[in-house]
Amino acid sequence: MANMNLPTTVKGWLDNPTVQKRFQDLLGKKANAFMSAVLNICNSSEQLQKCDPRSVIGAAGLAATTGLSITPTLGQAYIVPFRGKATFQVGWKGFVQLAHRTGQYVRIHAGKIFEGELSGFNPFTGEPERGERISDKVVGYIAYFRLINGCEKYLYMSIEELEAHALKYSQSYGYDKSNNRKTSPWSTNFDAMASKTVLKKLLNNWGVLSTEMANVIQADQSVVDKNSFTYVDNGGSVQSRDGLYVAGGTSIIDVETGEVVSEEITQCERS
Repeated sequence: MANMNLPTTVKGWLDNPTVQKRFQDLLGKKANAFMSAVLNICNSSEQLQKCDPRSVIGAAGLAATTGLSITPTLGQAYIVPFRGKATFQVGWKGFVQLAHRTGQYVRIHAGKIFEGELSGFNPFTGEPERGERISDKVVGYIAYFRLINGCEKYLYMSIEELEAHALKYSQSYGYDKSNNRKTSPWSTNFDAMASKTVLKKLLNNWGVLSTEMANVIQADQSVVDKNSFTYVDNGGSVQSRDGLYVAGGTSIIDVETGEVVSEEITQCERS
């Protein structure tokens, strides 16, 4: 039987002293402004108002934990509704912000490639070879970083590859394509989602990941629960929060405490 004492609205949860203390512990003097931002986002979205308020608080709590802004215009993190649940989603600018905090990145960027700008890749180094732009047609997206140790990595995906990725991992985008609608973030802001996808893949495969970045990569596009991340827009798969493997390395991280229990070795350092 459901607990009838639980709040039934996001405002009800944010008025709870325990929840307020949690945000104050995380954000200090910024807590009240952050909680007001959560309410404003919900009040501006009928879909979020229909979501389970616990999922909204879970997404907001993770954003607060990482220090990413949920203000949509800043593009760092978003609270996105999907089938009655609120999901936590990171923008590409959020990944840039987290990368800079590590102190390991000299440069990091993601963006469009127009027709003619990319003539190919060096088969020995993997570096892109520049061409001359011949039109305003966007043919793909590229992500790049350079570490303080001099390591540089690139990742390029064509529009076709990104479309295939979106259809594979976002049920909402597939629904939009089948029904000529625009409800998914992939439909309403393809540019931001494409930039995020190439950058996230690059970081996950080759980047130096702090425990914070690894946690965010795992939580991205999930419904955040105390014990798990549920990827509702990707078939409803569930990932436990008991421990976290850093892709490209050997670290195991306890996401509740942030403790690293083995040494981290990144792919970039191995290459």
